[in-house]
Amino acid sequence: MFERIAHITVKEFIQLWRDKWGRFRLIVPPLLQMLVFGYAATFEIYNVQMAVLDFDHTQESRELVSRFAFSPYFHLQRIAGRDSTVADTIESGEVPLALVIHAGFAKALTKGGSAPVEVVVDGTNSNTALVALGYVGAITSQFSADYAAKTSARETSSARAVTVSLEPRPWFNPDLNSRWFFVPGVIATITIVMVVNLCAFAVVREREMGTLEQIMVTPIRSSEFILGKTVPFFLVGLGIVALIAGTGIVWFDVPFTGNPFVLLLGTALFLLCALALGLLISTVCRTQQQAFAANFLVLNPLYILSGFAFPISSMPMALQWITALDPLRFYLVVIRATFLKGVGLADLWPYMASMAVLGAALLALSVLRFRKSLD
Repeated sequence: MFERIAHITVKEFIQLWRDKWGRFRLIVPPLLQMLVFGYAATFEIYNVQMAVLDFDHTQESRELVSRFAFSPYFHLQRIAGRDSTVADTIESGEVPLALVIHAGFAKALTKGGSAPVEVVVDGTNSNTALVALGYVGAITSQFSADYAAKTSARETSSARAVTVSLEPRPWFNPDLNSRWFFVPGVIATITIVMVVNLCAFAVVREREMGTLEQIMVTPIRSSEFILGKTVPFFLVGLGIVALIAGTGIVWFDVPFTGNPFVLLLGTALFLLCALALGLLISTVCRTQQQAFAANFLVLNPLYILSGFAFPISSMPMALQWITALDPLRFYLVVIRATFLKGVGLADLWPYMASMAVLGAALLALSVLRFRKSLD
C-alpha cells in the first residue's frame, strides 16, 4: 500500500515540476496577493475629502478647522460659503463629509456650555462613514479637552472641576494597527484558495484527460489514490503557508509571538480540511470549467462566514450555527491567536478538534463520493 501511495506521490511531484506555469502559480501569485491584500485590507482610512462651512469666523472655530486640516485622516478639499455649496459637493460625490460650524460656537465655549458642531456625511458607503465619524469624534473630543484645560489653567479660583480621564491600554496590538489583524487572515484565505484549487483541478484534469481510468485499472485502491494525491498538495500547502507567512512577518512587520509547533499543528489540520474539500469538489465536477465554478460557489461563502472581515457575533443566529461547518473560521482564530497573543495548545485545542472533525468528515465523504463517481 505504501509503495503504491509513494508512486502516486512521486508522480504528482514530477508533474508539478514539469509544469512551468504551475510552478509560477505556486510562488508568484501568492506573494503578489499577500502584498496587495496586506496593503488593501485595513479598517483605517486616510485623506478623506471634506468640506468646511464656518459661520462663526472666530479663533476657536479656525483652530478646530486646523485640527482637521493637519490630520492625516482628512484632506480639506473645499471651504464652503453657504449651505447649498455643502449640499452640492456631497450630492455630486466630490466630498463624502462636511463640517458645519454655526455662529455662536466660540461664545458657547466661553460660557462653558455645549457648543455643537454639525457633521454632514454621505452614508452611501456606511463603513467609510462610520469610520470617518469616529475620527471626527476623536478630533473634536481632543479639541474640547484641550480647550477645557486652557480655560482651567486661566481660572484664579482654587476650585477645579472633577473630570474622568480615559487611559486606554490595548493589549497584543498597542498601536491598534489593523494590518496586524488582517495579514494573518490573508495568509489563511490565500492558503485555502490555493490548496482547494490545486487539489480539485488535479483530479478533474486526470478525469478530463482520461488518465484517471488508466490509473484505476491498476491494482491501486481508491483510498490509496486519494492519499497519493493529497500528500503532495499537503506539503505544497505547508510551503505556501511558510512563504506568505514569512512575507507578512518580514514585509509588514507583523509580530509572531506564539509557538511555531502549535501553528504547524493548526495549519496541518486546516490543510486537511482544504484538501478534503478540494477532493469533494473534484468528485462532483467532470471538467475544469465546472471545478472553477464550484470553487467560486464554495469558497466565497467560506470567506464571508469565516469572520475574516465580518464579525460572526453580528450575524443571525442561524448563520452563526452554519459557521461551525467552516474550517476557515477556526483556523483564523488559531493563526491570529498564535501570531499576536502567543496562545498555546491548552486554549486552542477546541478549534483544533473542530478542524480535525471537519477534515475527517470531509475526507470520508470525499472517498465515498470518489468511489461512487468511479462506479
